[in-house]
Amino acid sequence: MLDRRAFIGLAAAALLAGSEARAEAQHPVNTLGSPDGVAIRGYDPVAYFRNGGPRLGKPDFTVRHGGATWRFADAENKALFEADPERYLPAYGGFCAYGTSRGYLVKIEPEAWSIVDGRLYLNYDLGVRKTWLARTKTYIARAEGNWPRLTTRDIR
Repeated sequence: MLDRRAFIGLAAAALLAGSEARAEAQHPVNTLGSPDGVAIRGYDPVAYFRNGGPRLGKPDFTVRHGGATWRFADAENKALFEADPERYLPAYGGFCAYGTSRGYLVKIEPEAWSIVDGRLYLNYDLGVRKTWLARTKTYIARAEGNWPRLTTRDIR
């Protein structure tokens, strides 16, 4: 039989696990098209900052984070991510930032990207990126308002 402290500890752990599962479910990561749960089509999120654009990650350099597998072009990019993932994670789970501003989640093209105030934003394609760049601050504000309520049910 459990004593009171053990019961409280188990109950607290169950609540924490439940809240983490809800948070992950509420904040999906873009693994569209990947049966293996690889984020952002296998592209290296650190490369946008270090290499000035998209680079395909390699299966040899992977990190499991936020319910997805992230790939990196080299060991240095992998180490940078592991040291500070929040710095390199794309906004809105790697879904199209413009789509998020419109209230839904859609795929991205790795070449359609921007870094605004130190944060990586990905877009559906280069045409959407052009629209995004015309009013970035407005779209970011809208996306920030939409993101907390978006779930996998909002993927189009």
